[in-house]
Amino acid sequence: MAKIKVLVVDDSAIVRKVFSEELSRHPDIEVVGTAPDPFIARDKILQLEPDVNTLDVEMPRMDGITFLKKLMKYKPMPVIIVSSLTQAGSSMALEALESGAIDVVAKPGSSFSVGELSEQLADKIRGAAMAKRGLRLPVASASISPEPAGGYRLQDTTDKVIALGASTGGTEAIKAVLTQLDAGMPGIVIVQHMPAQFTKAFAQRLDGICRMEVKEAEDNDLVRTGRVLIAPGNFHMVLTRSGAKYYVRVKTGPLVCHQRPSVDVLFHSVAEVAGKNALGVILTGMGKDGAEGMKHMADTGAVNIAQDEDSCVVFGMPKEAIKAGGTHQVLPLSRIPQAMTAHFSL
Repeated sequence: MAKIKVLVVDDSAIVRKVFSEELSRHPDIEVVGTAPDPFIARDKILQLEPDVNTLDVEMPRMDGITFLKKLMKYKPMPVIIVSSLTQAGSSMALEALESGAIDVVAKPGSSFSVGELSEQLADKIRGAAMAKRGLRLPVASASISPEPAGGYRLQDTTDKVIALGASTGGTEAIKAVLTQLDAGMPGIVIVQHMPAQFTKAFAQRLDGICRMEVKEAEDNDLVRTGRVLIAPGNFHMVLTRSGAKYYVRVKTGPLVCHQRPSVDVLFHSVAEVAGKNALGVILTGMGKDGAEGMKHMADTGAVNIAQDEDSCVVFGMPKEAIKAGGTHQVLPLSRIPQAMTAHFSL
């Protein structure tokens, strides 16, 4: 098979060196060039025709967001954003994802070891290389309306829970789902593969446009009606129960399916403590994280929904969950919010 050709665009010589060295360890990936700024990157893209770009968002001469928007307009291609863990960096990374980037990775020197960085960056590059270009996702509402179209009123129950997992392309898919849900939905627990710090900015951004409260999960947070908890980057999240109430535990631990947080870790815990009271949803993403956990959920009585191939940026995780026999419905992204609501309606 042909190698995936990568162009590394970053003003830091250290980052360019680390990325080039680490990616060269993977036989299916080739770094065909590097560039210290968008102007040189533009010329190298035309010369080298890379399959995937890694792009720093904070650069001199032209910032990464401006360059990304120009790239998406004139020569669309898969882009992975490289960002610092600062609040400003996280905010810019999310803007980049909304502007067409496929995924985000933290700069070296963050909480990731070089070994973990190598594996995760390589996986993100493989996912980006498989991503569909020009896929139009359902547009999330820019403002919050009193009720979603055809909205249901749901039982205010403490013993129902929704578990959702996503990876490549998942930030926009999650936004498309959550913005269509009513505040009366059962509590939702989410794993989206993202580095530490980015998940907090992601949750804050969603909280401003959703009817449900959205927050980055903290240890012992209550899962309740109208609340969405997003697993913090670099930590696993599991569901626990005390009486009729659910809580989450946030903990460290080894990578599962090369991920922390892992969808499988969350889904297995949901199967154990919620069983038939759970609804599982798996969205776009590279790899197989979540497939075994979703099968476990199905075996304990949960009903599960997978995003269909046509609407996925990468049909990896949903495909593996379907193959494992853990799904009950396969739906386009635009129909998933309605199906979630209908499952709990009176």
